[in-house]
Amino acid sequence: MDEPIERDSTPVEDEDIVERDTTEISYDEQRYPARPRRLRPRDQMRGGTLRRFATDPRTANGTNPAYIEWLVRQSMLKDADVLGRQLSGQPSMWRNPYARPDARRAIETSDVWFTAYPLSLITRPGESFLHALGDEALWEAFEQVGITGIHTGPVKRAGGITGWQETPSVDGHFDRISTQIDPEFGDEASFRRLADVADSHGGSVIDDIVPGHTGKGADFRLAEMAYKDYPGIYHMVEIPPEDWGLLPVIPDGRDSVNLDRDQERELSERGYIIGELQRVIFYTVGVKETNWSATAAVTGVDGVERRWVYLHYFKEGQPSINWLDPTFSGMKLVIGDALHSLGDLGTSALRLDANGFLGVEKSTEGLPAWSEGHPLSHAANHIIASMVRKVGGFTFQELNLTIEDIRDTGAVGADLSYDFVTRPGYHHALATGNTEFLRLALNTALEIGVEPAQLVHGLQNHDELTYELVHWATTHRDDVYTYRHREVTGLELAEEVRADLTDSLTIEADYNLVFTQNGIACTTASLIAATQGKARLDDITDDDMPAIRDAHLLLAKYNAWQPGVFALSGWDLTGTLTLPSEQVGSLIATGDTRWIERGAHDLLDVAPEATRSLAGMPRARSLYGSLPSQLSNPESFAVGLRDVLSTRRAHDIAIASQIDVPQVAHQSMLVLVHRLDGGDKRRDDAPLQITVLNFSGETIEGTVRSKSLTPRSGVIDAESGETLARVDDLQSFPIELPPYGGLFLLLGEPEPEPEPRPMTRAIPIISGS
Repeated sequence: MDEPIERDSTPVEDEDIVERDTTEISYDEQRYPARPRRLRPRDQMRGGTLRRFATDPRTANGTNPAYIEWLVRQSMLKDADVLGRQLSGQPSMWRNPYARPDARRAIETSDVWFTAYPLSLITRPGESFLHALGDEALWEAFEQVGITGIHTGPVKRAGGITGWQETPSVDGHFDRISTQIDPEFGDEASFRRLADVADSHGGSVIDDIVPGHTGKGADFRLAEMAYKDYPGIYHMVEIPPEDWGLLPVIPDGRDSVNLDRDQERELSERGYIIGELQRVIFYTVGVKETNWSATAAVTGVDGVERRWVYLHYFKEGQPSINWLDPTFSGMKLVIGDALHSLGDLGTSALRLDANGFLGVEKSTEGLPAWSEGHPLSHAANHIIASMVRKVGGFTFQELNLTIEDIRDTGAVGADLSYDFVTRPGYHHALATGNTEFLRLALNTALEIGVEPAQLVHGLQNHDELTYELVHWATTHRDDVYTYRHREVTGLELAEEVRADLTDSLTIEADYNLVFTQNGIACTTASLIAATQGKARLDDITDDDMPAIRDAHLLLAKYNAWQPGVFALSGWDLTGTLTLPSEQVGSLIATGDTRWIERGAHDLLDVAPEATRSLAGMPRARSLYGSLPSQLSNPESFAVGLRDVLSTRRAHDIAIASQIDVPQVAHQSMLVLVHRLDGGDKRRDDAPLQITVLNFSGETIEGTVRSKSLTPRSGVIDAESGETLARVDDLQSFPIELPPYGGLFLLLGEPEPEPEPRPMTRAIPIISGS
């Protein structure tokens, strides 16, 4: 697995493929004239070239063998065949245990991650995103702060193909269509260099795969044309011509249209599709009202015109992969993509995106289809994660489902899961100054069996602040909880928390926006500014920076001073605010408001005059400045973060065990009690650590009480070494915290019992008389 995988040079075999003129320039060379041949995997798979002009007048359908061959040679399924043959039977495939997830092994590989976003990083003029991530100066700064891993975000080609033309991504490059690096972000050599530089600084690189869907690239176009096993990649159903009247009319310039509810119901009743699913993600009237779309008529390789209805959990341009088709083509495609990242590019781990939606099944009449928490999703995740572990890597998943789903999927699948459990809770605590919902979420996770050590605790990433609260709003919607001194159902709880977040972050501040029904588009800095009463971007002045920084460090302490991975982004490191809506008007016109939070930022101050990133994202306002300028300022966010992470690492909190989230004496206080046992629960005598946080902008006083505390133990501030208090016989101690303050406390050895005093009594004095 150490050497780059050479692409197969075996010709594409099919009786319908014609021989080509090998002297002609290729489409790839026409489009990317400066691209080195060794970076084009398909040129290594077969000698010779095909005429590939974007304006090629030849027919772009199944009747043209040259068009079919062009698509095949770009397809991910073809690459998966090549990669699989080269790794099959190799001894490297049997050196590592793979059956069971191992969160702490993954954490020990890398426990503090920088989550990059390719479209938003400002680089030197002409410098690619991947080349910039491999900058020695950047990794030196990361090393000073305490960052040990980098998640690149999706950097492979994405979007679609229409005719001979490529079309752009519809979802931030999460609609992958190739194993090749997108030239917009760099090339494979730059990626391998990044992996080498990271390794030299004790770091590692994390890539993405998308087990749930692709874009409408070569694989989907071949599937539409009923070519070989390609239809088996997707959840797609051929509708016979006599029922085309049930399908929507496709306007000129479109290749598919989303079904409305009536069309979905009619096709379901006729047995073509399984119909309504448990929910419609990204629901938008007139854009996405169901999870199904119908294609236009497509001429296949046999000359027959077909129309298909296909499933897409997300956007119309993201057709869902079928993990239980008899050809197993979808499984082969995904595994091939994973092995390419691990074996060819040199990554250490992979994020599994959209991996909770890999099984779908018709339910009882009148009920939505079973599409969340399906056993096939668990089985498919086990296969993916086991394959990654088999070659020495690890995986983490972004699974925004119930806590039970996260537990069950994590039991056999990914090593780590993104913290959708408490992320809305800590934002709610900051917005309301009350940690009650956060404590409820933490305790519920512990009761169900999801440990913090299994989670990736993140600040901002490229997505919205999710507030769907799926656990409470779906499976547990009718369960009763005690909240704010009254009983509420899970659904009522979710609605109340959502309303609090929406009012505080969007209604009272016009620079954060609701994103469909999923959450709120905001940066961490803009979220904090809203909780501090800033109604408009122009209201946020330089004088407000210290308070925003302190609240930002509080959220860093919450995420870093508990077991698990801690993750943060460039927007966090630079204190970036949201973009004014008018600067990204064309991007948010379809309802995807997340673009306001993806403003361009410059980590190293390499292009101070740049107004946009290389990809064209407008530069956003930064409150903290670049990393070099911050690291020279002892009052900066980066220096404060460095101290937080230094304390985290000195005491191995990342692999500890959380044993208590007690009730608190002040509503703004949060207390987390951990045993520093390295994950070995048999070490019940291991030292205790206590994280105490203040989610308000005011000084608070309170009492920390936990049944885990040993009376007469000293309470030591880990950062200063000072003994602040001693645990009393009620297993409690007093504490005072400044605004947005946080303490990392250690419990010392208890004082010995005082020696008992001898009992005394009055001695009668008998006097003689």
